[in-house]
Amino acid sequence: VQLQASGGGLVQAGGSLRLSCEPSGRTASNYNMAWFRQAPGKEREVVATLTWFNDETYYASSVKDRFTISRDNAKNTVFLQMNSLKPEDTAVYYCALSRSIILRQSDVMNWGNGTQVTVSS
Repeated sequence: VQLQASGGGLVQAGGSLRLSCEPSGRTASNYNMAWFRQAPGKEREVVATLTWFNDETYYASSVKDRFTISRDNAKNTVFLQMNSLKPEDTAVYYCALSRSIILRQSDVMNWGNGTQVTVSS
């Protein structure tokens, strides 16, 4: 399974970006999906998760009310809409897929490639 992530870039503080993740060979709606991020010198952390059976979402407290995870079943793509970006959101963002609920790195079955998000002050 390959998870192709895209949409990262350089943005000023207060701006927005939308990340996309498309799993090849898998139907995203049949799996729990998540976005993680890893800043330089820091552990990879979960940012947002989306369950397959009822679209229940979870957000890290640092991004709640600013980020939104969603799924477009027709496009077999999962998105992370990031608004009101802050310099501390700067990191490499990874999408992830699993059959189990994703709460931590060890729950992940497949990782996508990372996409760099840089927020300038």
